[in-house]
Amino acid sequence: MVKISTNSTSVYWRTSTYSSGNGSSQCVEAANKEGYAFVRDSKVRSGPMHLFDASAWTSLLEALKR
Repeated sequence: MVKISTNSTSVYWRTSTYSSGNGSSQCVEAANKEGYAFVRDSKVRSGPMHLFDASAWTSLLEALKR
């Protein structure tokens, strides 16, 4: 089990460059901490997050670029 604090002062969340900020429902934020990547819905910041280790995160990003 991985237990990493992700409160607002412990990580820096970045909004996707594809998020338009115009009310679109397709907004995500990502943060890195201790070798893991966190991804969450920017409209539901207190909701669930996806957690990826560095290798899985890199693989996901590479696959999305194709």
